Amino acid sequence: MPQLARLDGRLARSARTRHAVVGALLDLLGEGDLRPTAARIAERAGVSLRLVFHHFDDVETIYNELADRQAERVKPLTVPIPVALPFARRIEEFSAQRGRLLETLSPVRRAAVLMEPFRPALAKRLKHARDLTRAAAIAAFAPELSKLAADEKRATIAALDVATSWVAWEQMRRHQGLSETEARGVMATAIRALLTN
Repeated sequence: MPQLARLDGRLARSARTRHAVVGALLDLLGEGDLRPTAARIAERAGVSLRLVFHHFDDVETIYNELADRQAERVKPLTVPIPVALPFARRIEEFSAQRGRLLETLSPVRRAAVLMEPFRPALAKRLKHARDLTRAAAIAAFAPELSKLAADEKRATIAALDVATSWVAWEQMRRHQGLSETEARGVMATAIRALLTN
């Protein structure tokens, strides 16, 4: 029994260390340090650099675990919008939900976009995330999109995807200086303009 207790203690310490390292990376990204070194991550986590690499093979492994944690964090923010709701209400709910999602994703997404060209696994995750957000927009506004001819529908979906994307959100929040509420309003206006004949 004492050996089992020691093993359980080691596993718990290992899990705490991994959690602290990933949390430190998340904090640094949130503070705008888009390319933190392993040494900075270790310092923030309060562990030695040697201990970081005892628990993770390399920095990419830390980012992979961060991506998993980020996916769990945002899961509650991605609830399907019922298509039975009136159009105006769907726009309101979709814009509010998408705004919360994009705001939560932004610190990590900024760093991910910098690394995407050099890390195929990360590029694959980002593509999957983009596919999911595109599908959510299509699903929320399926009744309006179903009324369009094929070519117009394809173009409208592409425009809807851009208007509700993280890239558009980043443009509004960082480059245009809009508040989160203002950015949600702009997104709602764009959706309404695209889907109202």
